[in-house]
Amino acid sequence: MPLAVAAGITLLASLLLPFAVKPWLVRMGVVDVPSARSSHHKATIRGMGVATALATATGYLAAVMLGVVTVDRSVFAVVLAIIAACSAVGWIEDLRGLSIRGRAAAQLGIGAAGSAALIALTGQSFWWLPLAAVAIAAYVNIANFMDGINGISGLHGVTAGSAYAVAGLLADQPWLTAGGAVLSMSFLGFLPWNLSRGAVFLGDVGSYLLGASIAALAVAGFLSGVYVEYLLTPILVYAADTGYTLLRRIKAGERWYASHREHVYQRLNDVGFTHLQSAALVTVCTAAVIVLGFIAATAPLPAVALCVAGSLLILVLYLASPDLIRRFRRRSKVTRLPVA
Repeated sequence: MPLAVAAGITLLASLLLPFAVKPWLVRMGVVDVPSARSSHHKATIRGMGVATALATATGYLAAVMLGVVTVDRSVFAVVLAIIAACSAVGWIEDLRGLSIRGRAAAQLGIGAAGSAALIALTGQSFWWLPLAAVAIAAYVNIANFMDGINGISGLHGVTAGSAYAVAGLLADQPWLTAGGAVLSMSFLGFLPWNLSRGAVFLGDVGSYLLGASIAALAVAGFLSGVYVEYLLTPILVYAADTGYTLLRRIKAGERWYASHREHVYQRLNDVGFTHLQSAALVTVCTAAVIVLGFIAATAPLPAVALCVAGSLLILVLYLASPDLIRRFRRRSKVTRLPVA
């Protein structure tokens, strides 16, 4: 019951806070102007991630005050600190911009400081520090790269958060259950605002919030002994899309760090999918991989092999989906041509 109340408070905050934040963003002039990597064609209010961040902080506070997090409150606090710090960097990026080096330094610094605190609290080896720091910084960027169409980040937050909430229950880690529930409800409340006619964007503050929330929970969960299958599967589709796109651009001799719109989810948009259809495909693939990962975590070896094979098949089909759809539509047009 306390968990449900904390989740409800988070959802309510996420739904209502934009009413106060949106006019403030308008006065601040925080507007997204379409660029080479945009899938939108008109200037739109961004920075609504401020409301989502405030809802997240409200949810974390509610979870502690209601006694949802009965142990490892210090771990919970460090996770929130990582999220808050990354969100602050994203807000600075939204307001005035940061150099690539400045962003990277800030993200790695937050990742290293947060990971060091988590390692000390969980009693793990500091040999994990470089990997954990890079993982947090990397996923913050991945979430930012993937935030290019309406609905995709909101659905990813709901999916990953739900998975971590269930993982926390299965692993008897109340802080992970609470963190996952707060993540899920924060982004569920953002979805109606993002998908409405007067759509607003998360901005970097929101995409950094999403990436940091997922990465911090995953790193803290790993250091706390949670099955790695529970923690990695929610991020596999996002990571595969980003990695595959990066390799394609390098192979083509393009500047891999330059703005673009060549992610798989964006190419799906180019072959005729709406924003919501592309986001839904990403979400369905993510959910399928999560289910297979959760089964594999405690299954016998033959079942694990099948789950791994199934997950790889899903990832391959997702990455190939724009080309497969394009070929299918070309063949359909050819078969429909009138015979002279």
